[in-house]
Amino acid sequence: MSETIISVEGLGKKYVLSHEGGERGYARFSERLQEAITKPLRRLVGRGSRISDIGYRKAGAPLDPISHIQYPSSREEFWALKDVSFEVKRGEVVGIIGRNGAGKSTLLKILSRITEPTEGRVTLRGRVASLLEVGTGFHPELTGRENIFLNGAILGMSQAEIRKKFDEIVAFAEVERFLDTPVKRYSSGMYVRLAFAVAAHLEPEILVVDEVLAVGDIQFQKKCLGKMQKVGESGRTVLFVSHNMGAVKSLCRKAICLAQGRIIHHGHVDEVISKYIDSTAAKPDLAKISGQDGDVLLENIELLPKGDEPPGFVRKPEPVRFRVTFRLPRAIKGLRIGYALYHSTGVHVNGSANTAPDSAEVLAAGRHTVECEFRSEALAPGEYSLSLAFDKPPYTHQILQVPDAFLIHLHGDFHPTESGLAELHPVWKRSGAV
Repeated sequence: MSETIISVEGLGKKYVLSHEGGERGYARFSERLQEAITKPLRRLVGRGSRISDIGYRKAGAPLDPISHIQYPSSREEFWALKDVSFEVKRGEVVGIIGRNGAGKSTLLKILSRITEPTEGRVTLRGRVASLLEVGTGFHPELTGRENIFLNGAILGMSQAEIRKKFDEIVAFAEVERFLDTPVKRYSSGMYVRLAFAVAAHLEPEILVVDEVLAVGDIQFQKKCLGKMQKVGESGRTVLFVSHNMGAVKSLCRKAICLAQGRIIHHGHVDEVISKYIDSTAAKPDLAKISGQDGDVLLENIELLPKGDEPPGFVRKPEPVRFRVTFRLPRAIKGLRIGYALYHSTGVHVNGSANTAPDSAEVLAAGRHTVECEFRSEALAPGEYSLSLAFDKPPYTHQILQVPDAFLIHLHGDFHPTESGLAELHPVWKRSGAV
């Protein structure tokens, strides 16, 4: 069990972003025509020289004149990953956590050999099965049955080995009726169920699973977590990305926390999650946030704790409570304060404002405090972000915005018969036969 199965040394992934603005946004017709002609050539050349269509090149690869035609635009280097190093032992189940944009998915794509690194080295000692996003690894024109055999062949399995696991895969995915239907006609939930079943049952040495499981219903998520736990107990290795700290804590013994493309915490899962929650509780720099013309000056934003819970941690069914303190240099009529709550997948869950748009209330100059509380029992466990905004008549645009004012880590038990971002706990009634 002490054998290192994944070794990552000095890993980095760089993208070059092109920006066009002002008069640069209106390229000449000749430049557009030249781009249309050379784009297919750039793709062909890219296959040989490892140069991608988005403008980066593999370290040490020669620059190609066709794929690096310069247009009147600004270019910016963006490191999705930088100086990432770690090791994973055989049989370990490791959680990878971090805010959106931290580099988690980029790391998994490199480990799955979907994306090449710009620098550094990755050593994998075993077959890798990945479930990164809906659509990865399946051919849309092939049926579910054909894709099972295709994925097994990609993993190096014989037809006999795949047939041995076939019935188990189909039963787990619950898609027997649609097995001979092209997967392009599957719903996202069906797609994920079959993709996970294939990845988990064809016995890879390394199983890589991204947040894509959020697409499935709650019952299937629990089923997947149980399967991943069994995979780890069987001596195989699992890398699991999730915003659900409860799932990470129950499944993993170790965790890696990424921020801005770098590892900031690595170790026992409880310690890493605790440090992550503390870091996400950090407040934005309020000194740099003020309304237009300085008409609203923020002084404090805080998520109010409950009992001994750490900052940002809410356990269902306790309500979510936060407080905003601000100063008005002069009186404002009809000032409105609102929030927007987002799930970690980017879905807008709820929004609310403290007053109607046509309010005639006048807030006097001076310091003001606004508190808000909303119920949590209807929300599914997971990670949420809350953004704030201020506006005033004529309400044509917001005068002050605080995106991601704080993160909310909502913990609680999954309800076994519900799916989605809300838990409504419906009551079912059945009538007898007539």
